[in-house]
Amino acid sequence: MRVLVTGGAGYIGSHTCIALLEEGHEIVVFDNLSNSSLVSLERVSQITGKTFPIFVDDVTDRLALDSVFSEYQIDAVMHFAGKKAVGESCVEPLMYYQNNVAGTLTLCEAMKAHQVSTLIFSSSATVYGDPHTTPITEDFPLSTTNPYGQSKLMVENILRDLIAADNLSGDSFWQLGILRYFNPVGAHASGLIGEDPQGIPNNLLPYIAQVAVGKLDKLAVFGGDYPTTDGTGVRDYIHVMDLAEGHVKALNFLSSHNVSDCQVWNLGTGNGYSVLEMIKAFEMASQRPVPYEITLRRSGDIAECWADPSRAERELGWKASRDLQAMMEDAWRWQSTNPEGFPS
Repeated sequence: MRVLVTGGAGYIGSHTCIALLEEGHEIVVFDNLSNSSLVSLERVSQITGKTFPIFVDDVTDRLALDSVFSEYQIDAVMHFAGKKAVGESCVEPLMYYQNNVAGTLTLCEAMKAHQVSTLIFSSSATVYGDPHTTPITEDFPLSTTNPYGQSKLMVENILRDLIAADNLSGDSFWQLGILRYFNPVGAHASGLIGEDPQGIPNNLLPYIAQVAVGKLDKLAVFGGDYPTTDGTGVRDYIHVMDLAEGHVKALNFLSSHNVSDCQVWNLGTGNGYSVLEMIKAFEMASQRPVPYEITLRRSGDIAECWADPSRAERELGWKASRDLQAMMEDAWRWQSTNPEGFPS
């Protein structure tokens, strides 16, 4: 299959490009490079030995999307393009709704116009809001605590409406999959690609890694008074290559099943680790100290969140296989060999 990968130069997108190419698929990458680098795609080619077309454009640009669909026979779309920082979304909500929601609307309109029906959407566990219990299954009530999560939930609702419209008309056009993933970490085992945030990292592990490599002085731990084992937030951390392989499994499922509703799968490990446990694990992997300071809680954060991934295992034949040690070792290999991230 030929897959259009929006946001394909980004952290999760680039690793998924590797998984797709290694599975024998062709890819076309579409990315505005607002938080990514073309170097990541050069290294995807280096790792896989394969080349592919790259379009530097924005998903809110309908003409740019039309040109891609007109030039290439696209069979499916994996949609990663979107803003993803919880804190930033609380300060700049309009930017998040414009990019994440309006961009997806434009993409779906272009897909419909060019008769491309299969879409896998990059959603998030943030759509579960502040869950009352864990682990979290796909049928949990949906709510959000920040504009980032709200933008993801809005898109999910739009996709469900597309399927509902299909069912009303008897058209059965759309084949839609929603992947709600928890906390991606780690890097490709080669150390050639990994997470390369611009400015101060918003996510925990790249922040830890930049402290360990000496790029940042110390880690700010947001909140030490949560009702958890050590007072710090607990999350389900999943290796980014396990996540990437989950996308390929979802694509295989949609291409072999004629679904009449929107398919939803959690991608996580089913285990939760606290911030302090993550710091300790990274110190062991890197043999470097990670100084930290516990500060006030961050707006929009919750105490704990981890997945029940059994549906993905049952329906997709997918299960996370890389453990916490592999996540940390691969993250350190990337950061230690690329202390400044991708070259400009």
